[in-house]
Amino acid sequence: MIFLNPAVLFGLLAASIPVLIHLLNLKKLKRIEFSTLAFLKELQKNKIRKIKLKQWLLLALRVLIILFLVTAFARPTLKGVAIGGTTSAAKTTAVFILDNTPSMSVVDSKGSYLNQAKSVVKEILTQLQVGDDAALILVGSKNSSVKTTSNLIYFQKQIDAVKISDESGMLNNAIVEAAKILSTSNNFNKEIYLLTDFQQGRLADQNAYSDLGHILNNKVRIYSFNFSGKKVLNAGIDDIKLNTQIFEKDKPLDFNVTVTNYSDQTMNNLVVSLFIEGDRSAQQSVTLNAGESKVLTLQAPVKQTGYIDGYAEIEDDDILQDNRRYINFYIPKEIPVLILSNAPEDSRFVDLALAAAGKGQTLQVNEKNIAQLNMMNLSGYDVVVLVGPENISNFDRLNSYLNTGGSLFIMPGSNTTLQNMQAITKAFGIPSPTAAVGKAGTISNPFTFDKEDFNHPIFKDIFSSKDKKSIESPQIYYHFKISTEGKGENIISLIDGSSFLSEYKINKGKIFLLNTAPVLSWSNFPLKNLFAPLIDKSILYLSSNDNSDEHVLAGNQVEINLQNNSSPQVKIQEPGNNEDYIDLSKETNKNFITFSKTNSAGNYKVYGGTNLIDEFSVNVDPAESIVKYYSGSEFEDYLKKINFKGRYFNINKNEDPAKIIMQARFGSELWKYFLLVALILALIEMTVARNAKKEMIGE
Repeated sequence: MIFLNPAVLFGLLAASIPVLIHLLNLKKLKRIEFSTLAFLKELQKNKIRKIKLKQWLLLALRVLIILFLVTAFARPTLKGVAIGGTTSAAKTTAVFILDNTPSMSVVDSKGSYLNQAKSVVKEILTQLQVGDDAALILVGSKNSSVKTTSNLIYFQKQIDAVKISDESGMLNNAIVEAAKILSTSNNFNKEIYLLTDFQQGRLADQNAYSDLGHILNNKVRIYSFNFSGKKVLNAGIDDIKLNTQIFEKDKPLDFNVTVTNYSDQTMNNLVVSLFIEGDRSAQQSVTLNAGESKVLTLQAPVKQTGYIDGYAEIEDDDILQDNRRYINFYIPKEIPVLILSNAPEDSRFVDLALAAAGKGQTLQVNEKNIAQLNMMNLSGYDVVVLVGPENISNFDRLNSYLNTGGSLFIMPGSNTTLQNMQAITKAFGIPSPTAAVGKAGTISNPFTFDKEDFNHPIFKDIFSSKDKKSIESPQIYYHFKISTEGKGENIISLIDGSSFLSEYKINKGKIFLLNTAPVLSWSNFPLKNLFAPLIDKSILYLSSNDNSDEHVLAGNQVEINLQNNSSPQVKIQEPGNNEDYIDLSKETNKNFITFSKTNSAGNYKVYGGTNLIDEFSVNVDPAESIVKYYSGSEFEDYLKKINFKGRYFNINKNEDPAKIIMQARFGSELWKYFLLVALILALIEMTVARNAKKEMIGE
């Protein structure tokens, strides 16, 4: 016999109370002999003997009542014995881990894997009885709270409501959650029911195994049900990426769509379609061998400005959730640019280049003295051009601007020293120049271009012919020797190995760094044909805000940029037009908020008041497309890694789960019997006490 609440057994000490009371009530009387009463002694001996016997009997009864009551509350259980024909079977806590991830949507002759699993759960529920506890953990619901309930009718309604989720999940995480639930249960039977397809890659993250032996001990049983088995035909869209990084009016955009055949047979003429704002804008067919991936380039015209929604889609197959992948991007109607310089002469050529490029385009250029930096609202500009950073003393505002997605184009001014450039590069955490080379105003021994990265987006459409990519190099008289040191991208380099133009990514922002001033005393670069288009393309590139690189998977958190928001409340419109409202007065960070209700794939719109201020795309994890599965032995190896000490039962979906579960269960709780005995003893005690009282008063 074992006790489910052993701590209550300390209450057995209370059984000593009646004994103490009895001993305290014993008083040794002084004997006084009366000759006239001597003849009564013999008459009273038998009566006194009976009274003492009943007192000892009452003492024993009271001690036994306390013993049986305390033992009942300690919940005694017979291990290995099932008392048939009674309701005394040991109580059970059953945790159901139900896999509702996309891979469970596969349909075979018995229906979808998920519906089959739900039917098994309902069958198992018939084996539970009043007072048993049940809990439901959904593998495809990371942010759902899990609670146990003894209301099995309500629990069955929970099961009925389960649908396929767009979220993925690891079985290990669900098992850890189940272990936590069982650790708080006082019931004798502790059971975990795992209903899944055992999809490969979805068992546990590498090195994420925890030692659960102290919780999943020899009192715990795990039952697994494997619903896989069909030969699945499935292809999935793994990625969609906007290949165009500079958005220009009336020019089409290129999209790269990655498609993979996850099945073991060839898929012929699979049609891939691209939709922009709900309209089919491009289409292409592809043939994929078993396990093959291909990247398709689809081109689509986009004439709207603002936030644009899109998605790529393939034809239906056995897993539908991975047949569509979403994307969003932003095409500005206007590009506000701020030029900060110490003197108008330093930025004159930059201003002229942008003015020429801005005719009929979207550039809105504002020029200020760099001394006014601390008074400027930088969040209103997509790009800030710094020409001559020597008078900047506080870089905090610029760093904050970069961290929230802004872009900087940094150039020396005519009076910039090596120390000035080292200070600003150090402030942004990018490589500093090591030396100043040449002499301003001296045209002897100039430096020229060595290499150009023509694959960089700023060179796209600059040349009239794709086959002829050549640049007439300017002559550089004076420059700072800069190396990217592997921290950035070298776009143009000089013959001395230094980087003429380089790019760096800083959190959400970008930096372009030029190593020479745009003035004629430092080089003749401003007079070259390349200067104006290069400056223009650089600004367009730096202003682009492409969210297609942000891979937000269903169920994961996303960081929302609030830089363009002025409303005290934010509304998030989810796919399907569900809405969430966030009160910003309760948020400590007013620039960004974290949103976790991303359980559905699609495009999410963020509104500040009535203004659309941000948008993000949520997609299904490509790992859900895999149609390979774990074997039973691999799962048993996993149980060893988490130090599972209980009993494991792998139930085939053609077997009767109720029969196997009943054979595996053990134990009958005896607390009801102990309580019944205590009540019977109490009744006997009351009867004996009443009779003893009558005898003592001589009735």
